[in-house]
Amino acid sequence: MPPEPVESRPARAAALWGKLHGFGPVAGLVLLCIAGTLLNAEFATLDNTLNVLTRTAFIGIIAVGMCFVIISGGIDLSVGSMAALIAGCVILVMNHAAGTIASPALVVAIGMLLALVLGAAFGLAHGLLITKGRIEPFIVTLGTLGIFRAYLTYFANGGAITLDNALADVYAPVYYGSLLGVPFPVWVFALVALAGGFILNRTAYGRYVQAIGSNEQVARYAAVSVDQVKIFTYMLLGLCVGIATLLYVPRLGSASPTTGLLWELEAIAAVIVGGTALKGGSGSIAGTVVGAILLSVINNILNLTSIISVYLNAAVQGFVIIVVAFLQRGRR
Repeated sequence: MPPEPVESRPARAAALWGKLHGFGPVAGLVLLCIAGTLLNAEFATLDNTLNVLTRTAFIGIIAVGMCFVIISGGIDLSVGSMAALIAGCVILVMNHAAGTIASPALVVAIGMLLALVLGAAFGLAHGLLITKGRIEPFIVTLGTLGIFRAYLTYFANGGAITLDNALADVYAPVYYGSLLGVPFPVWVFALVALAGGFILNRTAYGRYVQAIGSNEQVARYAAVSVDQVKIFTYMLLGLCVGIATLLYVPRLGSASPTTGLLWELEAIAAVIVGGTALKGGSGSIAGTVVGAILLSVINNILNLTSIISVYLNAAVQGFVIIVVAFLQRGRR
């Protein structure tokens, strides 16, 4: 038997390391769950598990869309402010429509549809500014971060926009309802994640997203319509923000200048903790889902055990981002 080529050994070692790296978030989640159970017996209860998954749903859905954007080599810092503005506009429109439309269920349906339309429209605006305007994604979304939240504050007159009580009662099951004992937001999160995984791994569009993130110039030479793919990617993220928002509105029934605060930090953290390369080109929806759940589990453990102040939860997420970015140095 001829000896194994020397050059194949490093390649095999790299492939093995890649597989082990992919299991990192899962291993971290398992270890966290074990630690949470040891620290507080309430952590492992079914009610707490469903609570964690329900709270994860909002950020997880946004993180699925953010995964596409980051894999393509982009970023969106405005998703939290976008969600806040969408929530405010939806509530204002539903309150106004309640005076002219007799059916509260129809009013709620119109509001939910509006959330999706606004999300896609805001994403389209981002995509056009980035591709046709030739502005860096960081700058565009940093600008709209302030614009979206400022307009919500203006519409709310510095306070809160509250949903009409009759509409709130009809809308409440969207968040508080369940199917087979599992809350609706968790089902929606699962469906969005499955759809995202299928699009990323089983469609030409998904391959184009990864190709653009790996090397945009080569993708152009390969006749990939880079601008169209980028525009659709930001629209997809906006649509995910709209879905998350329409699930979030019935939770509190109001929107204020603090709605969606730091959601962009949590979504980006979920994506990179899940193994997606910050420089673009590679990543997975499954890893993003695990990353989102992992961050929620960290927050849940901190809340249950009071190891540190709950006001430092965002600081923990910030440290996680920095550590994972450090570990990803040079990874493409």
